[in-house]
Amino acid sequence: MELSETAPAQKRAEAVADAVCDLVDTVTPSTWTAEAIEDAADAIDMLTEALAAIDPEVARALQAIPAATAALRRRLTPTATEDVAEVPESRSGRPRRRGLGPGWKGVRATG
Repeated sequence: MELSETAPAQKRAEAVADAVCDLVDTVTPSTWTAEAIEDAADAIDMLTEALAAIDPEVARALQAIPAATAALRRRLTPTATEDVAEVPESRSGRPRRRGLGPGWKGVRATG
């Protein structure tokens, strides 16, 4: 892997590093918002994509990062199962009735 001596990305990468340092110095675990986390995850994904384009070996080294940011996003988004209200159990003492199941057509009388 050969890198350029005068890479045009140098100043921009320095600016990104400085911005990340400012972010780390400023935020605490309680000051993050969902939007800020989403923005940070997007930045991580874009940086990963840009760095992975350098070399196939670099891409292999970074391949787990998109899955990690996707897991972070899933953790921030409540799932549909968490929003479903639970149906309380019957307290009548009788066993619940069971249906015949999907696709049951009934009894056919021939004759």
